[in-house]
Amino acid sequence: MTLAGYTIRPMTRSDLDLAIAWAAAEGWNPGLDDADSFYSADPTGFWMGWLDDQPIACLSTVKYGDRFGFVGFYIVVPQYRGQGYGWAIWQAGLASLGDRLIGLDGVVAQQENYRRSGFELAYCNQRYSGLSRRLQSELPAAIRRLEPADFPTLLAYDRQLFPEDRHSFLEKWLTQPRAIALGYFASQGLQGYGQIRPSQAGYRIGPLFADQPEIAQQLFLALQSQIPESQPIFWDIPTVNTAAIAIATEQGFTSMFDTARMYRGAAPDISLNRLYGVTSLELG
Repeated sequence: MTLAGYTIRPMTRSDLDLAIAWAAAEGWNPGLDDADSFYSADPTGFWMGWLDDQPIACLSTVKYGDRFGFVGFYIVVPQYRGQGYGWAIWQAGLASLGDRLIGLDGVVAQQENYRRSGFELAYCNQRYSGLSRRLQSELPAAIRRLEPADFPTLLAYDRQLFPEDRHSFLEKWLTQPRAIALGYFASQGLQGYGQIRPSQAGYRIGPLFADQPEIAQQLFLALQSQIPESQPIFWDIPTVNTAAIAIATEQGFTSMFDTARMYRGAAPDISLNRLYGVTSLELG
């Protein structure tokens, strides 16, 4: 299909700000400081579709190493939907990932469309929301803020829970100026970590990784104790991790919507029972 006047080009960093504004308008509630983290993950992995001189569509196809990619930010401006512009940028973006394993978190109702491009459902993620409570004034002895010196240890831990190395992304993500990143350290070393950051509405948790449910719960309580009381918190949880859902419901959180985690290629062998909170629905 030839679409007159339509071109697809890599995003500039300022283009990404527009894509995030579109995501906010769709109700995705991006973090206030997410853009720099996203762009640092792979500056070549963001696409914008232009109709003449007007941006009307976007997509991200972020590459992690030579073996994994993640698709997100699939948005077409409402008045241009259903006219082929989204399909064109989708095809161009997927082509840029080559033969990598590819993941995405998509709208559940669009699963059949993703299957036509070779994706299969692995599990669903569910967004939970609730209000923060100041349950503790001091952090437990095992929990402290992550420091630059912790980064090599953290990267090794994260690699067990993500399909590929993502050091460029994490360096920016965990040091966002308004975010708080905490680690759980015991005699065996790092046994979990998590982050909370301000978003368009309230705060977002992600990631939240832990070796045991008790550690995940302590990290969650510690994270929410670092922000003002009665603030909305949003937390994306893989539904296959029933312990994570139990923690959320025990804290009075309720589910908002689901997304479908799908892969083109064999689903990666990661420890889903230790994945209590998705880092980002846009970048995996």
